[in-house]
Amino acid sequence: MKSKFYVVWQGKVPGIYTNWADCQAQVSGFGAARYKAFATRQEAEAAFAAGPEAYIAPRRFKASGGVKTAKSGTRGKANEPLNPPDYRHDTVLPLPPEVEANAWAVDAACSGNPGPGGWAWVEQVTGERDCGGAAHTTNNAMELTALVRALEHVGPQPDLLMRIDSQYAIKAMTVWAKAWRRKGWRKSDGAPVANRDLVERLLELYEGRQGRTEVEWVKGHSGDAANELVDSMAAEQAARQRR
Repeated sequence: MKSKFYVVWQGKVPGIYTNWADCQAQVSGFGAARYKAFATRQEAEAAFAAGPEAYIAPRRFKASGGVKTAKSGTRGKANEPLNPPDYRHDTVLPLPPEVEANAWAVDAACSGNPGPGGWAWVEQVTGERDCGGAAHTTNNAMELTALVRALEHVGPQPDLLMRIDSQYAIKAMTVWAKAWRRKGWRKSDGAPVANRDLVERLLELYEGRQGRTEVEWVKGHSGDAANELVDSMAAEQAARQRR
């Protein structure tokens, strides 16, 4: 494997690093980190001197709660997700070069609905991940749990891109929860809000974020590598609950 040179323009200690582990130590948890891998030291030194603007397009954040739609991933002959050649090569899971924020994919699964279920999240730069399950739950409860666990882990500071395939989870976090709270945790038809404990905790975490927050809807089972991974992790957790 050819060695790479990692330029850190904005991080704990800016500079040029000769391995991903050292680079990762400078950018992990640094909300506005800007960095990129290069094939040669000469390219890296030129890039470091020129600054990130010539190499990384700025991430266009919408206002907190903004929702966008992700494109489907690219698949290979064996139906395997591929990392497009123009994507970043310093991440464990594929990310386009303009994504500078911490990118987290979350998903859930449930067998029977209600029935045994699972949740999962993965941070796409480092590959850090976690998952869990419940013996008797619903898919919506697991979707909310995945978001809660991810937001609890990442903390309020870093800029954050949440990548989710559940419209229910997105709307519950960004729109519905505030309206439900105003109505005393009742829906428009007067019925009590389902999963209220999870919705309240999710809204607390979402409103308490200090970093910018963007939400991206990802079409499930479309070849997005991170979405496919968390989907399989959540399904495995649901299966374990049946054993």
